[in-house]
Amino acid sequence: MLAQQLINALSLGSVYALFALGFTLVFGVLGVINLSHGAIFMLGSYTALLLVDKFAVPLWLALLLAMLVSGLIGLLVDFVVLKPLRARNAPHLAPMIATIGVAIMLTNLAQGLFGAENKRFPQGTVPEQSLDWGSVQVTTLQIAIVVISFALMLVLLAAMKRTQLGRALRAIAESPKAAYLLGINVEGLFYLTSFAAAALGGAAGVLIGLSFNAISPFMGQPMLHKGIAVIILGGMGDIRGALIGGLFLGFVEVLSVAYISSDVRDGVAFGLLFLILLVRPSGMFGKVLERKA
Repeated sequence: MLAQQLINALSLGSVYALFALGFTLVFGVLGVINLSHGAIFMLGSYTALLLVDKFAVPLWLALLLAMLVSGLIGLLVDFVVLKPLRARNAPHLAPMIATIGVAIMLTNLAQGLFGAENKRFPQGTVPEQSLDWGSVQVTTLQIAIVVISFALMLVLLAAMKRTQLGRALRAIAESPKAAYLLGINVEGLFYLTSFAAAALGGAAGVLIGLSFNAISPFMGQPMLHKGIAVIILGGMGDIRGALIGGLFLGFVEVLSVAYISSDVRDGVAFGLLFLILLVRPSGMFGKVLERKA
């Protein structure tokens, strides 16, 4: 029983980590909390569903196209909303309030286009095969979710640590003005960051949609709350913290459902988060937050 729940938790936690990774990437580089990230996550799910259901696109290609569409939406949000605020040196609350408006607009748009009820992928889209090891059952979908999530996270981590682009992004995170004086195209990398973060959010949306086989215009809001919790737990702007925090939240949720009750799933998860932050207010890897303060 415990082994089965750990497998389920790994699948869920890896998606949480993938979602939070895009969230924390924007905060680490741009220095803003983009509260439209949950709505973009939702639109990634709908994009894949539309491609698979209406155009018979293979699922793997629908995932890639959903990431592209989500990335372009994130790029548009940056260009239309965040860039003008950066140009005016707006206070930190201004982007948060502006992206709340964007999230509401995108949610209402999805509700108008697709309706408020849950949508499901066509029958046969979601792989139903499973591997059995004694009492433990691992579905092909769970394996795919974990592999895709970790592959995307490892690509991002490798790019940040081992490439010239990653070094430039870390320089911008330290000081955009200093990076500009060093000849780094700061504005261009802001756009790239917004695109990459939204693409990761879109991928997480597709994977969650496949995992629960239920997509609605309102699925982004609870995910946004969990993403905020994860990046605070891990340390604001820290990629390692987003990874570990997402896995932690997934494990706590699944185990609380299995051994306590599904009714208290979020209460247990956020209660433990509160206790951890009492001990470490800056999060597990809180150096970024301390430096920015």
